[in-house]
Amino acid sequence: MITRLSQLFLRTLRDDPADAEVPSHKLLVRAGYIRRVAPGIYSWLPLGLRAVRNVEQIVREEMNGIGAQEISLPALLPREAYEKTNRWTEYGPSLFRLKDRKDADYLLGPTHEEVFALTVKDMYTSYKDFPTTLYQIQTKYRDEERPRAGILRGREFIMKDSYSFDMDDAGLEASYQAHRGAYQRIFDRLGVDYVICAATSGAMGGSASEEFLAVSANGEDTFVRATDGDYAANVEAVVTQPGVERPIEGQPEAVVHDTPDAETIDALVEWANGAGVQINGVAVTAADTLKCVMTKVTRVLTDEEAKAALKAANGDASQVPDLVTELVGVLVPGDREVDMKRLEAAFEPAEVALLEDDDFKAAPFLVKGYIGPRALAANGVKVLADPRVVSGTSWITGADAKNQHVVGLVCGRDFTPDGVIEAAEVHEGDPAPEGQGTLTLARGIEIGHIFQLGRKYTDAMELDILDENGRRARPTMGSYGIGVSRLVAVLAEQMHDDKGLVWPAAVAPFPVHVVIANKDAEAGEAAEALAAELDAAGVEVLLDDRPKVSPGVKFKDSELLGMPYVIVVGRGFQDRKVELRNRLTGEKSEIDYDVAVATVQGLLAN
Repeated sequence: MITRLSQLFLRTLRDDPADAEVPSHKLLVRAGYIRRVAPGIYSWLPLGLRAVRNVEQIVREEMNGIGAQEISLPALLPREAYEKTNRWTEYGPSLFRLKDRKDADYLLGPTHEEVFALTVKDMYTSYKDFPTTLYQIQTKYRDEERPRAGILRGREFIMKDSYSFDMDDAGLEASYQAHRGAYQRIFDRLGVDYVICAATSGAMGGSASEEFLAVSANGEDTFVRATDGDYAANVEAVVTQPGVERPIEGQPEAVVHDTPDAETIDALVEWANGAGVQINGVAVTAADTLKCVMTKVTRVLTDEEAKAALKAANGDASQVPDLVTELVGVLVPGDREVDMKRLEAAFEPAEVALLEDDDFKAAPFLVKGYIGPRALAANGVKVLADPRVVSGTSWITGADAKNQHVVGLVCGRDFTPDGVIEAAEVHEGDPAPEGQGTLTLARGIEIGHIFQLGRKYTDAMELDILDENGRRARPTMGSYGIGVSRLVAVLAEQMHDDKGLVWPAAVAPFPVHVVIANKDAEAGEAAEALAAELDAAGVEVLLDDRPKVSPGVKFKDSELLGMPYVIVVGRGFQDRKVELRNRLTGEKSEIDYDVAVATVQGLLAN
């Protein structure tokens, strides 16, 4: 069937929408692919729906190709399953929660690990049933605090999520690699410019994960690549090269100095150099100072803490809180700021925030601007340190008193961190792991994420089956997501020009756009016949047959809508010539009308 612009539910716009900041948002709205309903919530109009369905089809073909089976689970889910994994609490405010008329708690699913595990538990009982991989393409929901960039970061989005179930770690690795290969084929078919990055598992849990990022200057994620190797990682997962340990013996004792008004690192370095202070025999730089950044971490109680709290409450479970908040000091070299994304990733699934004025007032031993690790240890506050803070390294840091700092505080002698944390910002030129040169920074948009979950969810759901010896066993899981609707926006980000969208043929709502640019009846009939011939050949066609629209407006709309091949039936038809416009290359050529169908078929075949 030929789709006619004269009948299509479409209204293009000449001006960018007022709330749009990135090209994909501007162009998808202007071209009539999507329309805003509420913040972070968009309708898919006919052209947009065709594009997203084309992406879905490619995803579906590659998932089926690795033996995955498609199912569809509900988006409205009961609370109980997510309580078993603590994610009812851990997801925090990003989870859409609601109650039914009987006051029972439900959520709108952001992801479905729990329900897939329960589904397999309900169906399978023997090792003979495994391995198995299931997937769905479904709308998901997350209550984004700041939805932005149109469908790039919305509160409702279409996602492909798949889950593998294997009997052992070797099987999980095979399923993981099968998905990894399928994802590469999907993104290659779509023509996305992407990288595969090491990533953190976050609230999903598990032993390993990788993230697929589409390269884009407008991306929210920062990733790194090595200059002399294949290392790539999301900035949250970058592993800092540890500092060099030094002998503690023979180092001078730590000395407290008066440092008036030195509440900033720059002021502290200026004081140190003015006072002739040296660290390891050289002049002080910001890298020789140590910041103590105070955070408050809200997490679920451990089993031991919950038991102790229940005992203290004389068995009254209503008196036992679900969450506990505690202070944590984070030590980073003074030439680095704390990267909030890295900090949050380090504490996931717990929530972390920097201390505010009221928090400092509640803990008078914290002298703002002059905090050091010794007062924290003395007051039972957990201290985590950057990997560069190692035994024997000497630092200038707060002396826990107004206008005072301590010089020569040695790690392992004067203070001992409780653990290591990756929270400091990553700089261009930092050393890459395993001698792979240095790191370069770039921006990207997450389009896929794959996880080796292990048995976190099968344990929580008590998914027991019988192994080959008749003993109870639990399968191990993998979880694999692709942002289907986000991919439409990503392609719009990467594939557009100053005139409009430029879709690859695999995603375009229609591979061919035929424009009638001549009021002559014969030319109109020829365009109709051309569209019919393309349709009969299996090529879907968008025909601009609008009778009262000027050729100039039609041309502008064809450029804005972004179909890869545009055939203009205009003045040249009197010589049986038509114009072929290739939006992918920008080339225009005049071809014989009689070979137009064959020419387009050849282009699409390639």
